[in-house]
Amino acid sequence: MPIKTIIEPFRIKSIEAIRRTTREERQKLVEAAGYNLFLVDSESILIDLLTDSGTAAMSTEQWAAMMRGDESYAGSPSFARFRDSVQAIFGFRHVIPTHQGRAAERILFSVMCKKGDVVPNNTHFDTTRANCEFVGAQALDLPIPEAKEPARVHPFKGNMDAARLAEAIERQGVKKIPLVMLTVTNNSGGGQPVSMENIRAVKEICKKHGIPLYIDACRFAENAYFIKLREPGYAKKTPREIAREMFSHADGCTMSAKKDGMANIGGFLCTNDDTLAQQQKDLLILTEGFPTYGGLAGRDLEAIAVGLNEALEEEYLKYRIASTAFLGNHIASEGVPIVQPPGGHAIYIDARAFLPHVPPAQFPGVALANELYLEGGIRSVEIGTLMFGEHAKMDLVRLAIPRRAYTQSHIEYVVEVILDVWRKREQIRGYEITHQAKFLRHFSARLKPVANRDHDECNH
Repeated sequence: MPIKTIIEPFRIKSIEAIRRTTREERQKLVEAAGYNLFLVDSESILIDLLTDSGTAAMSTEQWAAMMRGDESYAGSPSFARFRDSVQAIFGFRHVIPTHQGRAAERILFSVMCKKGDVVPNNTHFDTTRANCEFVGAQALDLPIPEAKEPARVHPFKGNMDAARLAEAIERQGVKKIPLVMLTVTNNSGGGQPVSMENIRAVKEICKKHGIPLYIDACRFAENAYFIKLREPGYAKKTPREIAREMFSHADGCTMSAKKDGMANIGGFLCTNDDTLAQQQKDLLILTEGFPTYGGLAGRDLEAIAVGLNEALEEEYLKYRIASTAFLGNHIASEGVPIVQPPGGHAIYIDARAFLPHVPPAQFPGVALANELYLEGGIRSVEIGTLMFGEHAKMDLVRLAIPRRAYTQSHIEYVVEVILDVWRKREQIRGYEITHQAKFLRHFSARLKPVANRDHDECNH
């Protein structure tokens, strides 16, 4: 009989201690942080599922590569190895390193967009939307209808609505749409993948109107593996082959290497346009650094060069997708409402369905995230009304799983805590804002519990 258990395709070589706290300690800590888990020190977190960005455990091969990092200001051989690794997977002519993905977004939108422009996306994530809007452009989300129904099962719920894209171009006019973006996987939509068929359909529309297509590639390897598992005709292809095909339909990409680059810092911007590349490099020099280091140390370039390839290893991806699904399927089997099917890097709890007595104006995602921390020291993140304001179509709590960092018993503990909170969900109250910033308010906002459950307005 074949063995069915999927094990971690690695063994632990170095460990880091984590500290337990009491509920009383956590209550004081979260109050001092204004009920914003971003403002709680990581030393007071037991299981940190705030993000999978930059939180991966690096491999022995990555640590070994870092030792040969060359810190020359210009023309470092570390950049050459980084560039060659990116081009071998993504295939773009110009590779521009940045210190992380949002820097690539800032440069892209600063060069390509102007006030009054419109940038369609399947769903913009928080920094993407903020950088787009900062230059005066409109960030337009065009998810498929199924994406708005958390409980609905669809193999490629991250897809863009191609018909609505064509309508938007017709309505806005080609001159107002400098580029179209596809986010793979679709983070704000529940970590859901985008099909190759959808990528091709979006590209055809863009090509017809002469509009460049850019891919937000943060989790490209996970997206490629979902295509292998779910899309007809790809079962026998490798994740690397699928990734190459994905990017062959694009004119450029932005990338946070802190996700599927398996690194703790870094990113890049790619394009096939020589003129745009020069403009982007000129802006890079202003705030990031010379184009052969772009705000990164040589050792970071080396870690990314190795990590991009490790992210495409099939045994790793099989384990990664299965371990995430284990968490989602276990809590869903007990009635906890999640975005279905489970995503690649995270499980998203539907906070509106979990806490139907807490209206969106009282931030049910914040309420649930805080309760998970109070109950078991777990840090998660709200993706909903606090993060996106009026643009929020759902209120979700994302449990993002760092790559290669936690074991099966850690995930089983998370399941136990979520189910404990689920059983006493009716006692959880909503929140109201006491302080917020103009952009990306969820990072620094401070909140407080509403006076009582019947209070249905909040100050935001």
